[in-house]
Amino acid sequence: MTINQIIIVVIFISIACLLTQIVNLVFRRLEKKNKAAHLRFSRGIIKALIIVLTVYTLAQQFEVTKDMSTALLQSGSLVIAVATFAAQHALSNVISGFSLAFSKPYNVNDKIRVSQGNSVIAEGIVTDITLRHTIISQFNDESCIVPNSVMDSAVIINTNYTENIGNFMEITVGYDSDIEKAIELMKQICAEHELTLNTLENNVFVKGYSADGVILKTTVWTKNLDDSFHACSDIRLALVQQYLKHGIEIPYQTVTVTKKE
Repeated sequence: MTINQIIIVVIFISIACLLTQIVNLVFRRLEKKNKAAHLRFSRGIIKALIIVLTVYTLAQQFEVTKDMSTALLQSGSLVIAVATFAAQHALSNVISGFSLAFSKPYNVNDKIRVSQGNSVIAEGIVTDITLRHTIISQFNDESCIVPNSVMDSAVIINTNYTENIGNFMEITVGYDSDIEKAIELMKQICAEHELTLNTLENNVFVKGYSADGVILKTTVWTKNLDDSFHACSDIRLALVQQYLKHGIEIPYQTVTVTKKE
């Protein structure tokens, strides 16, 4: 390889690296304002095109590779057919990625649950969307990497599409307890928590009867899912403390073991 050829290779690679850095810079700025899935996907597509065009253009600069690249271009339909057959699973993920990027059932930082049939595949926060897969950070700090073809065919529950989150809250009180007082305390505790949207006007219902007592049920409303987790945890603790303080029984099962002499 001559000095001129080396210079040409260095120039083309430098241009490709520069264009890639420009693409990264532009998309980072766009993603700061909008975490839309199609931005991550589009960035991957553009970078892949830059690499392909750079390799093809370099191949056209040398006699050794020029005829080969021209022949490959002329027989493109055959190459595409062979490549499609060989990488049909990978291509299905890319095509599904296009579908997901522009239909946008979820974006980066959205909290989603992915289900197929009766099974939950993954549940957590979307951290990245690539050409082939979606990365979901689950609540146990594990990252679940789901192929885009699976995401495209699964049922996706996206809590970010909901303005407010409602979470059912149930508690059982004893039949001998002051039921009206228990309802009043439940309303008060839910309304006074700083993360809830509840007021004293929110109803507490008697859901039904059980072998242990009367089942009370209400809905705890919060702005988002994170607030719901924290608020419901605090409210459950406060209910136990206040019911014990006011003599309201929360029944629980006991086991008596009798030892024979």
